[in-house]
Amino acid sequence: MVSNSNSFGGVVPETWTDPACPVARTLDLVGDRWSLLIVRDAMDGARAFTDFQQRTGIARNILTDRLRRLVDRGILDRQAAPSGRRPVYSLTPAGRDLFTVVVALRQWGERHAFAPGEPHSVLVDEHGVPLPPLTPLGSAGTPAGPDTTTVRKAG
Repeated sequence: MVSNSNSFGGVVPETWTDPACPVARTLDLVGDRWSLLIVRDAMDGARAFTDFQQRTGIARNILTDRLRRLVDRGILDRQAAPSGRRPVYSLTPAGRDLFTVVVALRQWGERHAFAPGEPHSVLVDEHGVPLPPLTPLGSAGTPAGPDTTTVRKAG
């Protein structure tokens, strides 16, 4: 895929799936399964190639490709490890900004991807309490949803 630089200094696709849609552009950048799992694990402290490989079980060649893409697209930063032998990865500000997206996916999964009573991991705050459900709010502070919002097309 041909690419160019974005505002984060990373590489992004020249051909967008839907150029005017922020959802489509986001999916073009981080929408495959492995990329979001790598971002999830970076948020949970993974830094080295082996950390990501052990946590996800991803094949080494696919992990190499996804880490490169996430660095090129400004989601992860790559630095030399203190030992200088292997690189370590950390979230950029754009990568950290995906936290709400990951929480939304997690909460949707908790509601719809498990049978009642089926055990699953839980994201908790610094007090050990599960996060409350994310709820988009409209300008009046009331819950917003598909029935109360519309998309204003560009141009």
